[in-house]
Amino acid sequence: MKLKILGALALGAVAIQFIPYGKTYTNPPIISEPTWDSPRTKELFNNACANCHSHQTTYPWYSKIAPLSWLIQRDVDEGREHFNVSAWGAQKKNEGEDAAKELREGDMPPWFYLPTHPEAKLTEGEKKELMSGFEKTFGKEESDEK
Repeated sequence: MKLKILGALALGAVAIQFIPYGKTYTNPPIISEPTWDSPRTKELFNNACANCHSHQTTYPWYSKIAPLSWLIQRDVDEGREHFNVSAWGAQKKNEGEDAAKELREGDMPPWFYLPTHPEAKLTEGEKKELMSGFEKTFGKEESDEK
């Protein structure tokens, strides 16, 4: 009985590798970028945010293995939908003004991203620099302007 269950699980694990979602490893062309307030803001953004919020995603080796490939693709798709610096001004929805708030509240980068992307782990000083740079580049969210 256990052998049949293990065999079925192994067969399922192999079968899901053929589902095409999460198998596109090319990036769309960069349409336009924001005018960054400084090279340092852009550098910090590229280290901590660009994988999901630009057309400069670097896909790790494990992004080729389902179901991880599905999760990574969903995160990249969602990240680009909400805030994409590679389609600046061309994308209907681009929530740049929320970027500093997301960082301040610890929502970005997500906790599950950091163990495999140590370059995205910012020191407190770097977080403050990036938040300030985001506010100068994208403006403040209205509720932040108190």
